[in-house]
Amino acid sequence: MSREIRIKTVSVGGNNPPRILGVLNISPESFFTDSFTPCSQVFRRMEEMRRAGADIIDLGARSTALNAPPISAAEERERVISALRDLDGCGIPISLDTCRAEVLTAALHYDIALVNDISGLSDESYAKSVADSGLPAILMASNTIPGDPLNFDETKSAMSTVLSRAEKYGIENIILDPGVGKWTAERTSEADWELCRRFSELKAYDLPLLAAVSRKSFIGERLNKPPHERIFGSLAVFYHLMEAGADLLRVHDVGAASDFVKVFTRLNGED
Repeated sequence: MSREIRIKTVSVGGNNPPRILGVLNISPESFFTDSFTPCSQVFRRMEEMRRAGADIIDLGARSTALNAPPISAAEERERVISALRDLDGCGIPISLDTCRAEVLTAALHYDIALVNDISGLSDESYAKSVADSGLPAILMASNTIPGDPLNFDETKSAMSTVLSRAEKYGIENIILDPGVGKWTAERTSEADWELCRRFSELKAYDLPLLAAVSRKSFIGERLNKPPHERIFGSLAVFYHLMEAGADLLRVHDVGAASDFVKVFTRLNGED
């Protein structure tokens, strides 16, 4: 059993069932274009995900997929603030997916409850901003750039590095993200499959674990299908990761994932 982390009214880890982190994507550059929501429609999309069963909303304004066109920090900040204005006080915890200090600093004027950092605190100014915010943080296994570990052993080493950084800055409420996905050109799909197969070994860190595999390329390669046809493959991987101890599922398909978790927990003897 992992440590329990409190995100406003939502408890993650411990004896709690897997929670749903719904992706609210305001980046038109995203690898999964069907998930894009214009800033003018974020409140409607948030309400749809809440009704479908999301526990937390993960707001992201910048695509981090390999070969995605870059955007400036100013553009990312403008998108985030536009969305947060509409979401402020919406009643569901909002996670901010960014690894830029100036974006996080601007967002702290609004009602965010969680930070999602794919850089693993590798940037000192960003790490200080996270620490100063006092918010819980999802921290991904990264050394110098997001997702740079190339195999399971390197992922574990990067996780230890990330946890040392967190300790240095006094960040204690952590959800660990092993970083499944093709973050760098050197990473292979087999590295993702290995990470999924050995996911249960990461429970040794005694921290809640994020499963972020929704519609990713390793699933697409196995099925020979584009992102919009990967929902069933994604759910199969999520099932395995829940069996292995995943505490938080980052998903595009909230309704399907919510139903999946309800059936999974009932099969495991939970109400």
